[in-house]
Amino acid sequence: MGPAAPQKRAPSGPSSGPWAGPWPLRSRVSSVPRLSRVTDPLSPSVGWGVLHLFCTLPRPAAALDREAVVRAVKQAEADEVQVVSLAVLGHKADLGFMVLGPDLWRLRAFQADLQGAGLVVADSFVSLTEVSEYAAGIPEEMREKRLYPRLPPEGMRAFCFYPMSKRRGDVEGSNWFTMPYEERKAMMYGHGAAGRAFAGRVLQVITGSTGIDDWEWGVTLFAVRPDDLKECVYTMRFDEGSARFAEFGPFVTGMIAPVDELLATVVPGEHDG
Repeated sequence: MGPAAPQKRAPSGPSSGPWAGPWPLRSRVSSVPRLSRVTDPLSPSVGWGVLHLFCTLPRPAAALDREAVVRAVKQAEADEVQVVSLAVLGHKADLGFMVLGPDLWRLRAFQADLQGAGLVVADSFVSLTEVSEYAAGIPEEMREKRLYPRLPPEGMRAFCFYPMSKRRGDVEGSNWFTMPYEERKAMMYGHGAAGRAFAGRVLQVITGSTGIDDWEWGVTLFAVRPDDLKECVYTMRFDEGSARFAEFGPFVTGMIAPVDELLATVVPGEHDG
């Protein structure tokens, strides 16, 4: 008898097509790179990151995991991230969240948690807390409040957000960025004086977004009553800096409430009975 014919080995890889052939599952699994979470924070040198998220409910609304939304807010707050939750009036969104914290990755994780719960982000705005170049030399207490605000302010449940930029016109004297610094500074002082007239009624939080989002600043207003918002914005449009140079984006208005109360009111079926 001659030597036995060698046994054929099963192919170790695909014979045709990306997954053809009886090659082992272990080989296929080991070829997929393992994913790991980002652990190193990304923070500004001063101040905090700010993320505005305006969300719509899934369709049907029953698909929303309400407990997951509440859990996302509570976990973020446990990580020392401030979360302002609100019900949005009008068609632009159903719910809104203003999120502030030092680590941009943590803000992004909060966004992912909301999306995982079923909320759809209809609009957003990314910015950083800042101290204006025209406010150099302000007292340290005021500087800290601008860089590290504590929100929402007590007793101010009316909310408004809008983005804005400074105009760049072709006509001489209509471009903010070609105006002499001292002239710009004087106009900003007048603008600030108009805003301070609403102390106790309206709190303004101005955050910078140049190079970060489509507009140059985000303006968030907290007020005691909704007509305080209206009167403040209307009054400040008459100061020279706004009248000549301000360009405004869409306004989003709402009412601030704890997230569990918010969901019980806004989500259909939650407030029945």
